[in-house]
Amino acid sequence: MGVSVATHLGINLAEYDARIRTFIPDYQEMLDVAAAAVPASARTIVDLGTGTGALAARCLRRSARARVVGIDADPDILNVAARRLGARARLVSETFMRADVPNCDVIVASFALHHVRTRRAKARLYARLHRALGLRGRLITVDCHPATSWRIARAQREAWLAHLRRHYSGARAEALLAAWAVEDTYVPLEAEIGLMNRAGFRVEVLWRKSAFAVLVARRAGGPGRQ
Repeated sequence: MGVSVATHLGINLAEYDARIRTFIPDYQEMLDVAAAAVPASARTIVDLGTGTGALAARCLRRSARARVVGIDADPDILNVAARRLGARARLVSETFMRADVPNCDVIVASFALHHVRTRRAKARLYARLHRALGLRGRLITVDCHPATSWRIARAQREAWLAHLRRHYSGARAEALLAAWAVEDTYVPLEAEIGLMNRAGFRVEVLWRKSAFAVLVARRAGGPGRQ
């Protein structure tokens, strides 16, 4: 998790917001769905792996009186987020696996949690996030969760490659997925939901297409939708 975003993706940081859409299908739609799940009444939103602040900015538009605590290990990308988010954000240059997560109403994460290498480490993270959230709090995640079935997972990978080939050569598309697979860990959807359940969350799939999903996890035993 110590590699910079630009290095991991093989791009210049200034290109990030434009290039991420060429890498991930339906990227903007997923962020819009995630932000729409943030209650308008939220006051403190924690963004894990905040990157350039694309999701955080959407959350702030949704919750007019909220402030964001953005956590990211890459100080260079936090400079981009600072310009985007302004005074409504406090940015923390630290990996979210070690950083203190303050008490909050909402925690969001967009294409960040796949950097957690093991399910045991992710289970510990989910337990920490559960403790940080208030009784009406929710965790909202956007990420890649391939199917358990290898046949379906293979079809999902082909769909991802088809998206990449609209922007890059076939060889480049294959190389990108191979390079990301070295560092990224994509947990199947059912297993991811299981990890959240065991941490004390009730999980709803808000959006699902091919290998990608938007999830909202609420504290079990707490109130439902606000």
